[in-house]
Amino acid sequence: MPAPSASFKKAIKQLTDTEKEALLLKAVRRDAELYDMFSYELGELTLEELQERSQDVIHELLLNATGRSLTKALAKALRKAIKEIARFKRITKDKKAEVELHLYTLDIIFRNYTGQFDSYYKVFYTSTARLLLKTIQLIRKNLHEDYHLEYKDTVDDYLSQIRNRNKPLPVELPQEFEVD
Repeated sequence: MPAPSASFKKAIKQLTDTEKEALLLKAVRRDAELYDMFSYELGELTLEELQERSQDVIHELLLNATGRSLTKALAKALRKAIKEIARFKRITKDKKAEVELHLYTLDIIFRNYTGQFDSYYKVFYTSTARLLLKTIQLIRKNLHEDYHLEYKDTVDDYLSQIRNRNKPLPVELPQEFEVD
């Protein structure tokens, strides 16, 4: 995305309030993410409502994945779910809610689709392992140590489930989630 030039900024400052309002409304009509961002910033949408929407999207993507190869369909749905989490993060900038969405996605996968890890196509297994690693890194980097204790049992369960496969791990996962 290009940075606004000095002449662009000057032209915006010279617009009247009604012209600025018209431009803003036009931009918001064209971009759903921008609309959600303004709705969140203006207080029309709460963090919980946005998180619930994203959970619904992730739920629909993963549980309605179909195709000739379920593993490939799940890998595609997982990519879209990760994009939804990134969209949520751009709108809210809330790190704890982002981690919650990662854990929600992993919960759906580990409750419903661990059998697909043994498929010939390893892309779903690889994507899940990478998502788990990224979730661990986000928890360590962005959240207070008290949350580390809160998430330890869940993350350890996911780690043990993914390590119990006879497949080589695509990324280096820890044996367990270490709490400082």
